[in-house]
Amino acid sequence: MFEVGSVVWATAGRDKHRFYAAVKLGQDEVFIADGKRRKLESPKRKNILHLRPTKTVLEGTALRTDKQLRLALAPFNGEAGVQKEQKEGTELV
Repeated sequence: MFEVGSVVWATAGRDKHRFYAAVKLGQDEVFIADGKRRKLESPKRKNILHLRPTKTVLEGTALRTDKQLRLALAPFNGEAGVQKEQKEGTELV
């Protein structure tokens, strides 16, 4: 159901209607981060009843830095600015 790196949909609280990545698992809770509002250093503790899992699991490299996490979650959250940043970065390489 939930595993580290899973993309989850928040259904309750201030962070509802956004996608996050599960960065740590507890017994009845999951710690989530998105790299912008919730950094990897201070993930949000959420009750599993307030999250819906998706079938997508991010690679371990996406969970190393906040920027990599933001870029990995950008297609889910529809953030044009982050997608533009990713495109600009690939053009320079």
